[in-house]
Amino acid sequence: MKKNSRNTKGKIVSAAWKLFYEQGYDETTVEEIVEESGTSRGSFYHYFEGKDALLSSLSVLFDDKYEELSKAMDSDLSPIEKLKYINQELFLMIENTVSVDLLARLFATQLTTSGERHLLNTNRTYYKLLRQITTEGQKQGLFKDELSINDITKAYAMFERGLMYDWCISSGNYSLCQHSQTIMPMFLEGLCK
Repeated sequence: MKKNSRNTKGKIVSAAWKLFYEQGYDETTVEEIVEESGTSRGSFYHYFEGKDALLSSLSVLFDDKYEELSKAMDSDLSPIEKLKYINQELFLMIENTVSVDLLARLFATQLTTSGERHLLNTNRTYYKLLRQITTEGQKQGLFKDELSINDITKAYAMFERGLMYDWCISSGNYSLCQHSQTIMPMFLEGLCK
């Protein structure tokens, strides 16, 4: 039952973000999301109060991508290469499927919500994957001794969010992937011995 409900919610989220990207958030209706997802109106309202509630679901889409990446990632990569890999793959997905406007709306909802801040939920697949990679790096003696796994994970997540935020306030006038390819290695170098 739980798997089936997650699939239904996932279908709704995927369909919504596809339509938001293709048509724009304001032009997309709940009816179109229901039709695109192959679900029902009742299912939609079971999971979401309305279209606005979907804005915070982008983290679900990101986590689905991280799950896919953790399975596809070459286990022979070093922890630093793994962090670069997941960053590039996520940013490529963002550039190709999430408009700057939508990402900016997500950040805005996370800033103004009195409810859960999904981006900071440490139970997300994202944080689990980061902890797994940083634990591996720490065991290999890559990272500075004074940095805990939580320090490294939190710093990486903050830096990555900062790159996305900067891209949003710059109206996406440069490639997020290319910018990150230049700047992420400098950041990661600062964490290493």
